[in-house]
Amino acid sequence: MTAFADTPDLSPMQQFEVDYSALRRRTQMGWLVASVIFLAMFTFSAWLGDFFKVTQVTMPDGAREWRWIIPAGIPRLGEFIAKTLPELSWETLSADLANWFWRWKIWLNLLVETILIAFMATTLGVIGGFLLSFPAARNLAPNKTVLWVSRRYLEIARTVPELVWALIFVFCFSVGPMAGVLAIGLHATGALGKLYSEVNENIDMRPLEGVKAAGGTWFDQIRYGAVPQVLPNIISYTLLRFEINVRASSIIGYVGAGGLGQEFREALSLQEYTDLSALFIIIFVTVIVIDYGSEKLRHRVIGLEKGPSA
Repeated sequence: MTAFADTPDLSPMQQFEVDYSALRRRTQMGWLVASVIFLAMFTFSAWLGDFFKVTQVTMPDGAREWRWIIPAGIPRLGEFIAKTLPELSWETLSADLANWFWRWKIWLNLLVETILIAFMATTLGVIGGFLLSFPAARNLAPNKTVLWVSRRYLEIARTVPELVWALIFVFCFSVGPMAGVLAIGLHATGALGKLYSEVNENIDMRPLEGVKAAGGTWFDQIRYGAVPQVLPNIISYTLLRFEINVRASSIIGYVGAGGLGQEFREALSLQEYTDLSALFIIIFVTVIVIDYGSEKLRHRVIGLEKGPSA
């Protein structure tokens, strides 16, 4: 049965135009229905998220009036940012900067700890994600049971947020960097395992079939047929994840898992808003340096040491 019924007494060109018009109407109707469904879901989600909430706010003269929460809250954001910015003067710039970064020695030690937590966690995540990515790939899993178990483990590992894992490991092993390493490493295992397995599912299977025809085991097929194909992507995802883990390790210290997070908690508790901006700048510069170094390393590995020529 054809998709479009032929209309009698029409030339092939006229029949094409009729069929095209019918297909276009059906496509437009599909887009219209999908747009209406999306708009309804978006509106309902915004309503659940209090985007349409009306609340009482304090006016400059001290009066209380009802206002829509979004325009009422945006000035508060500017007020918070203004509190985090220190007073800097050109005449006393050196003293102002010293006062702004007054805990720089402590912050530097905690920054090193943060980076080491991220490095150790990324290493554990790469090992776990790499090993589990092959049995979690549909085209490489030795059987359905191994595929199911591998995928469920990776899903559990990445579904639970790092902060929750950190709370669990702090309860088990007390406060300190070890809890942070285990929390981020476990979450990174799930995230990287998912990314690696998707790369594995897009490989060319012919090299693996050649290894199998030569008498190679499943491990030989993975080692000589799959790994060389996916290695560049694995390196890219690993470097990206390391950058993400640096940011994560600077936050999980908020629950006692080591790193700069404990300084964020202390600054918020004591309302030392300028310390928050100083810590943000430290993390921001660190991420820029890591991103630049990761890009150079990735280009060197995949053979793009020089940029594209004009």
